[in-house]
Amino acid sequence: MCMSQIKIFDTTLRDGEQSPGVNLNKLEKLEIARQLEKLGVDRMEAGFPASSQGDFEAVKAIAETIKGTSVTGLARAVKSDVDKAWDALKYAEEPCLHIFLATSPIHMTYKLKQTPEQVIETAVDIVAYARQKFPQVEWSAEDASRSDWNFLAQIIEQVIDAGATVINLPDTVGYTTPKEYGELFQFIKETVPNIDQVDLSCHCHNDLGMAVANSIAAVENGATQVEGTINGIGERAGNASLEELAVAFEIRSDQYPYTTGLKLNEIKRTSDLIAKLSGMFVQANKAVVGRNAFSHEAGIHQDGVLKNKETYEIITPEMVGVQSNTLFLGKHSGRHAFQDKVKSLGFELAEENLKKAFYQFKQLTDRKKEVTDDDIFTILMEIQTDQSGAAKYRMEMFQVQYGTANIPTATVSLTTPEGNKVQNARTGQGSVEALYNTLDSLIEQELQLVDYQLNSVGRGKDALAESHVQLLVNGESMNGRGTAQDVVEASANAFLNAVNRYMIQYHISKPKEEAVKGGY
Repeated sequence: MCMSQIKIFDTTLRDGEQSPGVNLNKLEKLEIARQLEKLGVDRMEAGFPASSQGDFEAVKAIAETIKGTSVTGLARAVKSDVDKAWDALKYAEEPCLHIFLATSPIHMTYKLKQTPEQVIETAVDIVAYARQKFPQVEWSAEDASRSDWNFLAQIIEQVIDAGATVINLPDTVGYTTPKEYGELFQFIKETVPNIDQVDLSCHCHNDLGMAVANSIAAVENGATQVEGTINGIGERAGNASLEELAVAFEIRSDQYPYTTGLKLNEIKRTSDLIAKLSGMFVQANKAVVGRNAFSHEAGIHQDGVLKNKETYEIITPEMVGVQSNTLFLGKHSGRHAFQDKVKSLGFELAEENLKKAFYQFKQLTDRKKEVTDDDIFTILMEIQTDQSGAAKYRMEMFQVQYGTANIPTATVSLTTPEGNKVQNARTGQGSVEALYNTLDSLIEQELQLVDYQLNSVGRGKDALAESHVQLLVNGESMNGRGTAQDVVEASANAFLNAVNRYMIQYHISKPKEEAVKGGY
């Protein structure tokens, strides 16, 4: 059977970051971009350069760093967006611009307030302008799944003549079904005379839980590129999960004669990295990457798997990079062994960061009997993405008194970004609330806790605790994460991390431009 190569367009850093509460800094985006390059995506959408100065700088850094993958930036159908994107992407090996413009009657009437003829004119003009700078231009018909098909065919033919190299037909609101979406692609393939000059792309949202199924239907009917995110993150119910799509093609190659360039054994590491940095934990029963994806609880399942794995296991853990989490290094392990492990986990640390990581590892071995790959991965990720040189709040000391017969009380001492020492004590209904009330009293910014989550890194009573919070800091949503062996300390670290992310962003990019988000 002849296998067709399907290109993978990853939008984790753009559409994925538009998930509520997700706020990645430049270092975190760079770390994700490096891992997406290792995963083997054909194109990564690094962000929306015109949306803010912070996003511009992140896209520029990624374009200058990533060499094995085409780097893309999003733009509205506005010349200033195109110019801004070119300034960010011009040093990429293969810079690509992704322009979106709505084509559905409801969007053209109420959002654009343009006639169909005006929309065609705008699309043709902006694509022609973009091709003067970019060798690759993707044009997206926002809300294509609710657009008039004949109008779509008309505008697509003209933007291809204007220079578009990729045409994307997004299911922007996750409304379509596999049958409908497949028929749309078949219609475009049969109706647009110059469609063979471009890649035809699909971009599906998961509002009805059919994003992966719709993407497969598009591929079966002529799509040569699939857009999505790792772990399916994204606005509202998210995007098509690229890891599910790639593994489905691999496992059911008898039904789907398609392949991708993804290195499947990098999937789990990519998923873990994005989950930790975004704060969006993967549900335990998530296909392919969930914690329970390879667990068998029922006795009859366990018996079958022990006799022959294929009785209940259609995907091997090794295929997607899941390794047994056994003892890896101990308190007597030396720096050389630690450095080898860092490389095996895919990290490239500067000498100073390597020293910090080894120091934290040694501290952990004094308190934890078994140090696993997950523990080391967490340490390395925190150090690699830490903006330690910026002015921020620093914890000097905290103490929490808690008991069934006492009112929980927390005492905290902080150093402010200005270098002042402040201290206070507050009570709460529980130890974490008392701690957060105290921190709130010491921090000048207006704070409101929106979400609080607590997970363990690995298993066992001595496992590292990992906390994620979402705060409104002076009205702006910021997410924070923190790890420690103690759950209260991890909670404190996460709270301060969210505040400090705001402080760093404030000092780097203020006066801050009003953020412009693009969803299609």
